[in-house]
Amino acid sequence: MATVIQVILQHDVDNVGKSGELVKVRPGYARNYLLPRQLAVPATSAQVNRVNHEQAVAVAKGEKLKKEMRELAAKLNGLEIKMERAVGDDGKLFGSVTAKEIETAVKAKGFTIDRKKLHLAEPLKALGTFEVPLKLMGDVTATLKVEVAAKA
Repeated sequence: MATVIQVILQHDVDNVGKSGELVKVRPGYARNYLLPRQLAVPATSAQVNRVNHEQAVAVAKGEKLKKEMRELAAKLNGLEIKMERAVGDDGKLFGSVTAKEIETAVKAKGFTIDRKKLHLAEPLKALGTFEVPLKLMGDVTATLKVEVAAKA
């Protein structure tokens, strides 16, 4: 009798593996727990081929998305945004420039970004030029130049 059998997980199972993985488990565990709860299916050659195909498709989609994000990052690296704000007599800003306002300004230039991906430690509260990093995906980042100027 086999000491281990192979199954393909349909859902994440703690201490066993993640969905879509081919794992080896004890026959009783598979027969009495995984299979009745439809957490896994037996690893037939057709099922293994299906899983391999789905993984290949997922890798291809990931590479395509990464390529698109790199192209977007190249375009955004050269983007300069000018924000005009009211200032007091001593040159201090009334209010601040937030990530939401930067997102709106970038959207006006024709690019769609998520403000949650802007790494702005705190709102910009001074006049000048700032470099704001934008993490698009994994290791793909862009840097936006935001100039805060006095409103004329």
